[in-house]
Amino acid sequence: MSNKPTFKEALRFWIKLGFISFGGPAGQIAVMHEYLVEKKKWISDSKFLHALNYCMVLPGPEAQQLATYIGWMLHGTRGGLAAGILFVLPSMFILLGLSILYVSFGNIPWIYALFNGLKPAVISIVILALIKIGKKSLLSIFHYFIALAAFVCIFFFNIPFPLIITGAILLATLSRKFLPSIFSSTNKSGSKKEIDESEFYINKNTVAENIGFNPLRFWRQVFTALVFWVIPFIAFYFLTSDFEFWKKLSVFFTQAAMVTFGGAYALLPYVTQVSVEKFNWLTNLQMIDGLALGETTPGPLIIILVFVGFMAGYNHFGNSLAMGSVGLVTTAFYTFLPCFLFIFAGAPIIERTQENKKIKEILSFVTAAVVGVVLNLTIYLGKAVIFPKELSLASIDYITLGWAVVSFIAMYRFKISMIPWIAISAIFGLIHYLICHY
Repeated sequence: MSNKPTFKEALRFWIKLGFISFGGPAGQIAVMHEYLVEKKKWISDSKFLHALNYCMVLPGPEAQQLATYIGWMLHGTRGGLAAGILFVLPSMFILLGLSILYVSFGNIPWIYALFNGLKPAVISIVILALIKIGKKSLLSIFHYFIALAAFVCIFFFNIPFPLIITGAILLATLSRKFLPSIFSSTNKSGSKKEIDESEFYINKNTVAENIGFNPLRFWRQVFTALVFWVIPFIAFYFLTSDFEFWKKLSVFFTQAAMVTFGGAYALLPYVTQVSVEKFNWLTNLQMIDGLALGETTPGPLIIILVFVGFMAGYNHFGNSLAMGSVGLVTTAFYTFLPCFLFIFAGAPIIERTQENKKIKEILSFVTAAVVGVVLNLTIYLGKAVIFPKELSLASIDYITLGWAVVSFIAMYRFKISMIPWIAISAIFGLIHYLICHY
C-alpha cells in the first residue's frame, strides 16, 4: 500500500494544480487523475471515479469540487479547504491583474497574441481528456446511447443540463426495474476493469471516519456556511456607502452558483443577460473580452464570473480600481462558498454509498450523460476558435486549426506533457503575431 501523503506533500500538489489547471474541467480532472491515481497512487481509480460521479451532479465547478473532495479524504476539513481554495486562488489573482491591465491600458496586443496561441492547444487538451474520461465511463453500448442522447439534447434542442441529468437518473431508475439485463451486461463489461487496489492509499476497501448522515454535523455545517455568507453583508452595510449595490452583487452570484449545472458555458448566457441588459454592470464588448481573459487563465472556467464582478464594481463606482477589486473578490467568495458546503456536508453521506450497487449504477448513467455534455462543450469551444467569424469554409482559421492538430498529435502520439506544450503554444502565438504585424 502507498503511504499516506503528508499534508505538506499534498499542499505542494494543490498549489501546483492551481497554476497549471488549464483546459477546463476535462483537462483539470485528467491532470488530477494522472498525478493522484497513476503517479502517486494516493487514491484508486474506483474511489476517484466515485467522487467524480458525485461532483458531476452538483451545481458548481466539478473539478474544483473534486479537488476539495479528494483533499477532504486525504486530510479531513483542512485538506478539503486547502485543495478547494488553492484551486481557485491563483486564477483569481491572475484574472485580477489582467482585469486591472485591461481597464488601465486597453487592448494589449502581445498578451492577446499569447492567448491566441493557447486556444488551439486548449481545444486539443479538452479532446484528449474527453477521450480518457469516455474510456472510463462508457462501459456498455447503453452508456454510449446515453452519452449520444445527452449530446443530441443539449446540442440540437438546447435542453438545460439539469433536465438532462434528471432524465438520465429517471431512465436509469426505470431501466433497473424493467430492463435489469442492461446492468448485467454493464457489470460484465466493467468486470474486466476490476484490479487489485491494495497498492493505493485510499482504495475501495478504505472506510473513512464519521461517514454517513449525522444530523448534528450536517446542520452545524449549514449554519457555518450561512454565517460566512452573512459576514460580508454586515461589512458592506457598515463600511460602504452603497449597500444596495453590494447586496445585489452578492445575491446574484449566490443564485448563479446554485444553478451552474453543466459548467461555465451553460451559465454564461444567464449571467450575460442579467449583468449586461438588466444591471448594466458592463457592456457586451467587455463581456466578450472578459471571456477571452477567463478562458486562458488556469482554474475553473466559472472564474470568468469574477471579471464580471470586477467590471461591476469598477464601472458602478466611477472607474475605481479599488472597488473593482472588491467586486472581484466578493464575486469569487459567493461563487465558490456553496461548493465547500456541498462537499463537506455531502461527502460523508456519499462515501456511505460507494458499495451501494443501485446508486453506483444510476450514477454511471449520469457520468455517461456528462460525456455527451462535455462533447458539446468541446464543439462549442472548437467552433469559437477555429471559425471566429461564421461557420463556413471561407471563415476557417487555418493557422489555428493546424496548431490544434499539431497539439493533439504532440500530446497524444508523442506524449508531450501538457504544461510544456502550453508554454510552447504561447510562444507560437507570439511569433505568429510578430510575423503578421512586423
